[in-house]
Amino acid sequence: MTRTALLVLLAASTAIAAPKRAPKKEPPPPPAPKEAEPDPPPPSPAPPPRTANQRIVGVLDVRVEGVPPEIAAQFQSQLEAQVDTKHFWLAPRSRMHEMMTNSTKWTEGCVIGSCLAEVRRQTQAELVLLAALTGSGTSFGYVVTLVRTDTGAVLEQKSERCDVCTVSEALANATLATVGILNNVPDKLPDAAHDQQVQLAQVQSKADVQVAAAKHHPHAVATGVLITGLAVAAGGAGVYFASKDAGVAMAAAGGGLALGGLLALTF
Repeated sequence: MTRTALLVLLAASTAIAAPKRAPKKEPPPPPAPKEAEPDPPPPSPAPPPRTANQRIVGVLDVRVEGVPPEIAAQFQSQLEAQVDTKHFWLAPRSRMHEMMTNSTKWTEGCVIGSCLAEVRRQTQAELVLLAALTGSGTSFGYVVTLVRTDTGAVLEQKSERCDVCTVSEALANATLATVGILNNVPDKLPDAAHDQQVQLAQVQSKADVQVAAAKHHPHAVATGVLITGLAVAAGGAGVYFASKDAGVAMAAAGGGLALGGLLALTF
């Protein structure tokens, strides 16, 4: 074997014996960037500051049934845009419920009656608004009610239903009806207790005149007592429709006088 052949054979054997190198690994790709989460919807803008001439009207409840849920928010938005801001300060439903969370005496179901006194204490709202919008197929309707918080009594209510209309038309009509109710609110709310006192005073004054005229004769006195009793009893019947307790008491007193006068005439 020649020297050249020996060198070739040695080189070949060295190459075979040499360890094989592992293939170079490529680095892993960088992770894909996460998509940014959408920003939460902005909160409802706070109502402008209230002035001394504005009366607080709180949106206490807006119920929807058979119509898209967003109709409730649209109703409040349209009402805020159309209400007479010179005379009324509209407290949104969310704000009303937020303020009522501080109360331990109010529950979600209180929308009418004496329990509204707590709403008045917590929110200073003189009036609260209740609205309901319902629909089925092409028939939609609404009921809007304005309630006093001092007495819990309904001040005014309007309702309407159309057999063939759209939810947008019903929403617009409900908004206009609510604005109309607010525009009809008197500058001074009726004082039911004062009105009862005036009725009682008028009846008593009339009875006093009749008794004074009958004092000239004993027999006429009995007649006067009978007439007075009948007058007071009649007045009590009228007052009964405004206040059951006051009306019953007044009617009972008049009945007693009438009975006394009748006995006096008999004997």
